[in-house]
Amino acid sequence: MASEDSDLEKTEQPSQRRLDQAREEGQVARSRELSTFAVLMAGGAGLWLMGSSLSQQLIKLIREGLTLNSDLVFKSESLMPHLHELSMATLLVFLPFFLLLLGVATFSPLLLNGWLFTFKPLMPNFSKLNPVAGIGRMFSTHSLVELLKAIAKSVVVGGIGAWVVWHNRENVLMLVSEPVIMSIPHLGSVMWACFAAIMGGMLLIVAVDVPFQLWEHNKKLKMTKQEVRQEAKETEGDPQVKGKIRSMQREMARRRMMAEIPTADVVVTNPTHFSVALRYSENGMRAPVVVAKGTHLMAAKIKEIAKENNIPILEAPPLARALYKHTDLGQAIPEALYTAVAEVLAYVYQLKRYKTVGGSYPQAPGELPVPKELDPYTTNPELAAE
Repeated sequence: MASEDSDLEKTEQPSQRRLDQAREEGQVARSRELSTFAVLMAGGAGLWLMGSSLSQQLIKLIREGLTLNSDLVFKSESLMPHLHELSMATLLVFLPFFLLLLGVATFSPLLLNGWLFTFKPLMPNFSKLNPVAGIGRMFSTHSLVELLKAIAKSVVVGGIGAWVVWHNRENVLMLVSEPVIMSIPHLGSVMWACFAAIMGGMLLIVAVDVPFQLWEHNKKLKMTKQEVRQEAKETEGDPQVKGKIRSMQREMARRRMMAEIPTADVVVTNPTHFSVALRYSENGMRAPVVVAKGTHLMAAKIKEIAKENNIPILEAPPLARALYKHTDLGQAIPEALYTAVAEVLAYVYQLKRYKTVGGSYPQAPGELPVPKELDPYTTNPELAAE
């Protein structure tokens, strides 16, 4: 029972596949505080760079708007076109500033999630219309955390703003008695000081919120052990199915190998533990090639097929073991075994000549020159004992 409970607990880190699937569905970590901070910083930078130009053009528009000529006084129908002209001019003045804010608001989420474009979050989800689920979300831990964040943000931002105003209270009170030309720059300096202090507080909030959002997003996507096992089956395949496929592949390879045995020139045996079938053609072959090999029951099957197809069988234990150990199917034999195999093939050709022409029966080669380091029984005596 305890094992089943542990399997259902989300204790495992989300896999890359789960992260990718969540991203495709639009489920990514979001930090509203980061976007707010980026937009406010862009707005402050825009006013700092474009403030002088904006103020001059705005003053010019106000003067034009407050100036009445005879046409506007006596021809009321020209008031609306004049108002429309002033409105469009004002919009064009502030258009670069608005475009800056729009661009930053659009691309600021890329700082945390990178580029993401999907329509899945726009698909209707009627489960969200469930009032019971809605009430549950209102009183969930996430909602409580968001409420505490909003309170903390209000306290931090409001407290910093109040502190800046209190710290500059003498300058603020002096604004009333100063001429307009002097009070406006002083007011601007106080506002910029307040803005800079608030941005510092917002930066602190962002530094806390971004890691929290990443942690919470990772927590939501955590997986149970059962989900990990199920995903492994889906991505890598069921072990039982994979085992069945491997078994089928081995069976197909064995059948192909058995079909190649009738094309061999000779089968070299141990005599009972190993069998290796060799084929050689002077046209296009640099060296003899292994077309079949096996041990024990497979070795016996190779010899059986060789007998059925009248393929010579030669007992040469060291050579059979060396060929089996150091040569794969379809691969040419090692150069170190050229001399030994050449003697075997010479014997095979003599045997074929005896069967067709007659004469004296050829003598099978005796001890073949097989390097000891290629014989597995020599390098590993435990195999010989088996």
